[in-house]
Amino acid sequence: MDVLLAVGYTTMAVLIGREEHAEWLSLDTTGYLLTGLANLPVAFRRRFPVGVVIVCGVSWLIFIALGYFPALNAYGSLVALYTVTAERPRWMGVTSAVALAGVWVYSGVRTPDSSMATVMVMAVVIFMAVWKFGDNARKLSLRNAELAAVTERLHREQADRARRAVADERMRIAGELHDIVAHHMSVIAVQAGTAGYVFDSQPETARSALSVIAGAAREGNEELRRILSLLRAPTGNAAEPPQEAAPGVELVERLADRMRAAGVLTEVEVLGPRRSLPAGLDLCAYRVIQESLTNVLKHAGEAKATVTLDFRGEAFRATVADDGSGAARDDGDSDGGHGLIGMRERARLYGGSLQAGPRPGGGFEVTLTLPVPQGTTA
Repeated sequence: MDVLLAVGYTTMAVLIGREEHAEWLSLDTTGYLLTGLANLPVAFRRRFPVGVVIVCGVSWLIFIALGYFPALNAYGSLVALYTVTAERPRWMGVTSAVALAGVWVYSGVRTPDSSMATVMVMAVVIFMAVWKFGDNARKLSLRNAELAAVTERLHREQADRARRAVADERMRIAGELHDIVAHHMSVIAVQAGTAGYVFDSQPETARSALSVIAGAAREGNEELRRILSLLRAPTGNAAEPPQEAAPGVELVERLADRMRAAGVLTEVEVLGPRRSLPAGLDLCAYRVIQESLTNVLKHAGEAKATVTLDFRGEAFRATVADDGSGAARDDGDSDGGHGLIGMRERARLYGGSLQAGPRPGGGFEVTLTLPVPQGTTA
C-alpha cells in the first residue's frame, strides 16, 4: 500500500511538472531526481518515519530553491509528517511540522506576487491539521497498546485464579478423602483386631465386630462415591439422579453409634435449639467432629468421649472431649500433625477457629467455633 502511495504521488508530480508553469523551471534530470527523492521514500515511512520526513523535506526544499514549481512535491512531505507524528514521540512531530511549515513559507517567499499573510495562514492551517491527525492516531495507538496490556494482564490474572481454584479444589477434595478414609479405616482396623482376638473365644463379639466393619466399609464407600461424583464433568442431562447431600451435624449420632460399636463410649449433648447450618459450615463441623472422634479411637484407648453441639448465641460450637490419658498422642493428631492442620484450615475457611489440647484432668479436647450468618432457621 505504501509503495502504491509513493508511486502515485511521484507519477502525479511528474505529470503536473511536465506542463508549462510560468516563472518556474520545467522539469529536467535534476527536477525528476528531486521529485523522486521527495515522494518515493514514502514507501518506507512506517519503517523509517524520521529518515523519510528528513529526505522528503530536504528534497522539497532544494526543489524550491532551484526554481521548480513548489507545489509539486508537497504531498510526500505531508504524508511523512503524518507518519512521524503518529509513530514517534510528540516532540518529533512538532519539530517536523515546524520545519516543513518553514519550507512552505520559503516557497511563498520564492513565489512572485504571493501574499505572505496568506502563505503564513496556510502554513499554520495545513501543517497543524496534518500534525493533529497524526497526534490523534498516536494517542489511539497508545490507548490500543494500553488496552492490549490490560487485556493480557486480565487473561493472566484469570488464568492464575483458575489455577488457584483448581489447587484449592484439589486440597478440599484431598481433605475430604483424608477424613473419609482415616475415619472408616480406623474403625475397620480396630474392629478387625477385636474380631481376630475374640474369634474363637467370643464368636458373638466377633460377629458384632464384623458387622461394624461391614457398615463402616459400606458407609465409607458411599461417601467416596459422593466425592468422586463431584469430579465428573457436568453433562446437563436432566435425567441424571441428583447428587447426594453432603453429611452434616445431623449425622453426628450415627458417628457416635459407630464409635460405641468400636468400643468407645460416646455421648452427644445438644445445647440450645437446633438450627440448620449453611451447607459449607455443616460439612466443616461434621468433618472436624469425625476427625476428632477418629483420633479418640486411635489414641485414647478405653476412653469415654463427649460430643457437645452448642447452638446458642451467634456462633456454633462443637466440642469433642475424651477422658483418656492422651500420653500416646502427638498434639491429638492422627497423622503427624496433618489432621489438626486440616481441621484448622477448614475452620479458617469459614471464618472460624479451632482450639485443641490436653485437658487438665486428662484426655484431650477439640473445640470448633464457627460464626453463623444471621437468618438461619431452626
